Amino acid sequence: MTMEQTIHDRLEAAFDPAHLEVHNESGKHAGHAGDDGTGESHWHVVIWSKAFDGQSRIARHRMVHQALGDVMDRIHALSLDLSNSA
Repeated sequence: MTMEQTIHDRLEAAFDPAHLEVHNESGKHAGHAGDDGTGESHWHVVIWSKAFDGQSRIARHRMVHQALGDVMDRIHALSLDLSNSA
């Protein structure tokens, strides 16, 4: 399973999102610090989920990090766009 699919599956299971996008941005960072050569080090995720209702920005980020669990050890950079609605 690819890192993209792993990220997608874990976030889908944790948040039952109305919308989920997982973008591999590693190519933009090739040769930069944090590029481990795998092509799977830098990610951008967009999630719209009711699970974020009433949660602060930091709490939402913590929720995502917790849902990804051990996958976070293999991610150098993760940018998040988290919302409870479109």
